[in-house]
Amino acid sequence: MGVTLTRAAQWTSAGSGPGTLEITPLNESLLNEIIKFTEGFRSRHPQEAAFVFREPLEWKTHLDYSVFESGYEISGRTVQSEDKDKDGQPLLLLTASTIRVRSFGELSRLLSVATEKKLKEAQACLEANRDPIVKILGPGYGTVEGEDMSMLRLLEKVKKDDDPETEIKMKISLLLQQLDMQLLNSSLKHISREVRLTPTSVKNEVELLKHFSGKREDTVLESLEYTSDYEFSNGCRAPPWRQVHGEICYLIVKPHDTNPLFITCSTAGVFLNGGREKEKDDIKYERKSDIYKDLVTFLRERSPKFLENMAKQEYTFFEEPVHEKQQHLEIVDTEDSGQSQKFYDCSEKNVFEKMKSPPVKGKPINKKLEPSLKWKDIGLAGSQDAAKKDIKEEKEVRPVSHELKKKASIISSGSVKAQSAAKRKVSEKSEEASESSSESEEDEEQPERHQEGNTDLPSEYWQIQKLVKYLKGGNQTATVIALCSMRDFNLAQETCQLAIRDVGGLEVLINLLDTEDVKCKIGSLKILKEISQNSQIRRTIADLGGLQIMVNILDSPDKDLKCLAAETIANVAKFKRARRTVRQHGGITRLVGLLDCVSMGLANPTPSQAKDIEIARCGALALWSCSKSTKNKEAIRKAGGIPLLAQLLKSPHVSMLTPVVGTLQECASEPSYRLAIKTERGMIENLVKNLSSENQELQMHCASAIFKCAEDEETRDLVRQHGGLQPLATLLSNSENKELLAAVTGAIWKCAISRENVTKFREFKVIETLVGLLTDQPEEVLVNVVGALGECCQEPINRAIIRKCAGIPPLVNLLTGTNQALLVNVTKAVGSCAAEPENMMIIDRLDGVRLLWSLLKNPHPDVQASAAWAICPCIENAKDAGEMVRSFVGGLELIVNLLKSEHKEVLASVCAAITNIAKDEENLAVITDHGVVPLLSRLANTNNDKLRRHLAEAISRCCMWGSNRIAFGETKAVAPLVHYLKSHDTAVHRATAQALYQLSEDPNNCITMHENGVVKLLLGMVGSTDEILQEAAAGCIANIRRLALATEKAKYG
Repeated sequence: MGVTLTRAAQWTSAGSGPGTLEITPLNESLLNEIIKFTEGFRSRHPQEAAFVFREPLEWKTHLDYSVFESGYEISGRTVQSEDKDKDGQPLLLLTASTIRVRSFGELSRLLSVATEKKLKEAQACLEANRDPIVKILGPGYGTVEGEDMSMLRLLEKVKKDDDPETEIKMKISLLLQQLDMQLLNSSLKHISREVRLTPTSVKNEVELLKHFSGKREDTVLESLEYTSDYEFSNGCRAPPWRQVHGEICYLIVKPHDTNPLFITCSTAGVFLNGGREKEKDDIKYERKSDIYKDLVTFLRERSPKFLENMAKQEYTFFEEPVHEKQQHLEIVDTEDSGQSQKFYDCSEKNVFEKMKSPPVKGKPINKKLEPSLKWKDIGLAGSQDAAKKDIKEEKEVRPVSHELKKKASIISSGSVKAQSAAKRKVSEKSEEASESSSESEEDEEQPERHQEGNTDLPSEYWQIQKLVKYLKGGNQTATVIALCSMRDFNLAQETCQLAIRDVGGLEVLINLLDTEDVKCKIGSLKILKEISQNSQIRRTIADLGGLQIMVNILDSPDKDLKCLAAETIANVAKFKRARRTVRQHGGITRLVGLLDCVSMGLANPTPSQAKDIEIARCGALALWSCSKSTKNKEAIRKAGGIPLLAQLLKSPHVSMLTPVVGTLQECASEPSYRLAIKTERGMIENLVKNLSSENQELQMHCASAIFKCAEDEETRDLVRQHGGLQPLATLLSNSENKELLAAVTGAIWKCAISRENVTKFREFKVIETLVGLLTDQPEEVLVNVVGALGECCQEPINRAIIRKCAGIPPLVNLLTGTNQALLVNVTKAVGSCAAEPENMMIIDRLDGVRLLWSLLKNPHPDVQASAAWAICPCIENAKDAGEMVRSFVGGLELIVNLLKSEHKEVLASVCAAITNIAKDEENLAVITDHGVVPLLSRLANTNNDKLRRHLAEAISRCCMWGSNRIAFGETKAVAPLVHYLKSHDTAVHRATAQALYQLSEDPNNCITMHENGVVKLLLGMVGSTDEILQEAAAGCIANIRRLALATEKAKYG
């Protein structure tokens, strides 16, 4: 760790002084690795975690004393850990804003307390302790240049004596060295991916952008200026004291559509700074945005107008000296005076034909020009050899018709736009993390496949390539004929799809969408719609900017064009980047607009009205694909999509209903949609109605939508009121279609949360059917089936039905699985079944309690908690519960140790289990020996009412053994319990009064209670209608009163 902090981490101070760690991507990655190592240290290396540091790690903390709860002693604004070293010094001490930590165990606990501030705490700790190993192990282990002999010396010492502390030191040193190597490797990978800017590259980029800036609307920027005119000899314009931080210059950029941007260009990249101070002309240097790799990438993210105008630029060139092996293009002059030079083809691998134009006689073709940085970055320039080869092949010169020139110009311009989108892919990667998707197969990049050789290719491959040549070089009529001929091939066949792509046909098809000819557009879209079923093709379409053009076509007055564009978008938007592109270019709003169909309710629509209905269907298809992104779901809602989808939900046509319901079930994962579906008139009713459809895909989507919406009680009632439970029960018999079965069982599970629905399900024999589905089903079905049975088991009559249907053995068998969600549900179901003594006998015979106990070792807190809750009814209803629990080797120690968990639900469930275990005196004695009293006492300072209740019950039970009452007083558990009586939960009052009654048997505890004002709180509870609470409160007050009388008698006689 010391080597990494010295050599790899990026410190802001260039000279003397302590320096600080700026949160750069590299530093953040290193800090997260260190946090991960420290958080897991206590569980992975418990012996080493208890080792006391040579000197405490000390730093200024961002934490407040109030965040510390159990395990810490709080006095005023001072916090100290209950754990001490052998001299009685606390291992963690917080005074004012300074914190001192003396062990890895306390560091690990501190990070879990810090929650979202853990990154800041780790940063502050490392800034204050530049070589932490020295403080942890001593000066002999400090980071040194050259050969480090500390490990050899330590090994010699271990050989000479048997001091266990030396051995622990050696282990810690090895662990820290291992971490150091891991961090260095991580930083090397990170640094190898970075592209650092230089003053020259920044200057070139600024000059290029200035060339395209101005007041005109078609320029990329309105203005771009340096803040300083002075340039140092090294090319930087930043002052020297900022150059040491890697800063090169500062810019003021005025885009057409945003306020002026104050930008810092540094070797690490480009970012937004704080601007200029009002009174002074000084720059606020602190970073206010993410770091981007260059200025163009930064401006693309900040200014949509910049992005739009950048795509509109023609091929532009500026002269540069030609260097060996550098890519360049040769000039091809045209006879058309006043017309800018055009190159009609991108340099793709398989472009067979270029537009030809005669060279001007007498003018030497030896002048070399470089493409501008903008086009060079996106891969426009071909190699020098390829350029020469193309010129050489074009020996025949033929006249170029005006019509062909116009079409070629359109293709060229469109190609530029398409290619500029490819560069955008790099800068958009950072946003991908914020996109969520329920679709997995399309979110990963597919490996690109190429044809191995030409010998096995079918004749269609070569015929399609010839047709693409006609598309490139033919006139308008030839283009339409070529498009029609291409559609005669089987475009669903992968060979035909890849033939179009390999010869550069996708670029031509996309560029045809920019022409004014409707027939060409329709022909192109029909082909794109077919071939975009291929995942490689749709990614290429997105890379070439096809989505942006198709989104614009949605505004076309031609209805056929709208339909085809929406259907093609539906095919292409199957992966994150494509969905994001549609949203960023206004596609969501346009697609929602397509749903507005007034002809929907007509019995006999005219051809024009039928086309309107088809447009709405295609729009719903596209929205279905786009709705797999969280941001798109929100965009659909804001665009007014929910009422329109509700209207389309009334359609009698399955082809319309499938994409509409598909979109709704995707969006139903968001709370705002669930609320809208519940409140929008008729939506639940129509979803229920379509459960009886003959189309299984529609049934599946309806069931899935109900599954997601039925989390809400009102929605569950609506499903029942509209008769939705009967068709759900009927669909359970269709066990062949697993996707449908998963959706239906999920809907039944959520609907079964309401007791009224469970009664209906019992009438429809759903419980018996669910028991039959406990075997030979995929896990996604089993999770829902067991979840539904767990809800049904809350009623005694249903527990008996499960037993009679032989459902308990398969449930117990599922306890051996590994799926987390399934284990949570199955433990709940088994625990509910165990509430019946007859069921408990079967569970015990099948060794179910042992399996439940073994799940306490599961690493997932949800599984641990669910298993502990399930153990409670097992102990309550087992015949010889005490002996059964003792038969589990190490079982009692395991459950006591779970009181060290950081998760409130685990703690509450374990306290409930301990309450039941402690009913047996022998078991109570065993858990007392395992240290249950101090562990329970550590939890007393909690605000969670659920934990308070079960903790109080556990303390009440544990007081029944030996001197545990006194021990609870000594471990300071009494005073916090008194504060539980101020809770608004009556169950907490009852449990707390019982615990205080038991604790009041000890005089010292009575004094503590009295000092904390317990009498006044208990007096109000003596009049409670709850008899248990009443008796416990009165008994506690009586004990306190008896102590007071005894004290008075002893004092005054």
